[in-house]
Amino acid sequence: MNVQFKKGVLELCVLVLTAKRDRYGYELVASISEKFHIAEGTVYPLLRRLTQDGYFTTYLMESQEGPPRKYYRLTKQGREYMNDLVLEWRIFDRGVNQIIGEGLGYDET
Repeated sequence: MNVQFKKGVLELCVLVLTAKRDRYGYELVASISEKFHIAEGTVYPLLRRLTQDGYFTTYLMESQEGPPRKYYRLTKQGREYMNDLVLEWRIFDRGVNQIIGEGLGYDET
């Protein structure tokens, strides 16, 4: 998959995956990588930035597999931001699919 496509949706994917439950970094990487390949190192700077922007809070939890894991919890501000991005994504996706349909001669609506 095109690197620019991935960069554009990675933030949205991270926010949406933490909407139902708190997650730790590697867990996010693994979940996203099931759908499309990402480098592990791309998620951690994004998590730091989103935390600094107030969209996540963090806490440590003991792990049986090694050192404590840092979990990310979506804040109220983060949930609002995520909802805005989901709406933007749906509008964008619909428009792109319409353009593809027009360009290739079929209806994508």
